[in-house]
Amino acid sequence: MATRLGEAIADGMEDLTSLVETERKLRAVWHWLPDEVTQFPTETWSEMTVTLPEPASPYRPVNRFESLLQQTNEVRYLRPEVALMEPCFDALFSLIDTGLDVTLIDRPSCHAYFFATYPQRSLEMEKRDNFTILEHDELPQCGIGLLEDRVTLSCYEQASGSVQALIETDVPVIREWAESMYASFEIDARPVAPEAYIE
Repeated sequence: MATRLGEAIADGMEDLTSLVETERKLRAVWHWLPDEVTQFPTETWSEMTVTLPEPASPYRPVNRFESLLQQTNEVRYLRPEVALMEPCFDALFSLIDTGLDVTLIDRPSCHAYFFATYPQRSLEMEKRDNFTILEHDELPQCGIGLLEDRVTLSCYEQASGSVQALIETDVPVIREWAESMYASFEIDARPVAPEAYIE
C-alpha cells in the first residue's frame, strides 16, 4: 500500500509523463502554431489534447473533430477546412439542419473549392438563417475553432491542405485568446456571394 507521500510522487510522475507526451506531439506541429500560442505558460500545455495522424490512421485529427461536433451547441471557425472534410461535412450539415448556429470564416479560394465541389449542398446550407459564411483574404495559417466548451486549433500542411494535427483545450486563457482572434477577423470579414463562385 502506497503512503500519501508515495501517492503524491506517483501523481506528480503521471503529470510529468502527460506533459512530456503532449510536448512531444506539440513539437511536431510547433511551426504551424500562432506565436501567441507558443508563448502561453508551459502549464497550459498539459491541458492540451493533441491528435496526430498515424500511418494506419491518417484521418485521426479529422475523425476527432467529427466527434467533437457531435458534442457541441456552438461552432465558430476561422479557416474551417477540417470542418469541411468528410465525415465532418456531413456532421456539420446535420447540425445546421437541427438549427445550430454555425459561422465559418475562410479564404475566397476555399469557398470557391467547396461551391464548385459541392454546389447543391453548399447552396442549401447558405440559404439557412442559422448558417453564416464569411470570407477574409488574410487568415492565420492555423485554424481556430470555438466550440461550446473547448477551443480547437487545426494545423494544415500548406501545400496539400491536409490536417496535420488537431489540438483541443478548455483552458480559459486560450479561450480568451481565441475569442479575441476570432473577433479581430470577423469584424473585417465579408459576406460570401454564392453567385460569385457558381457558374
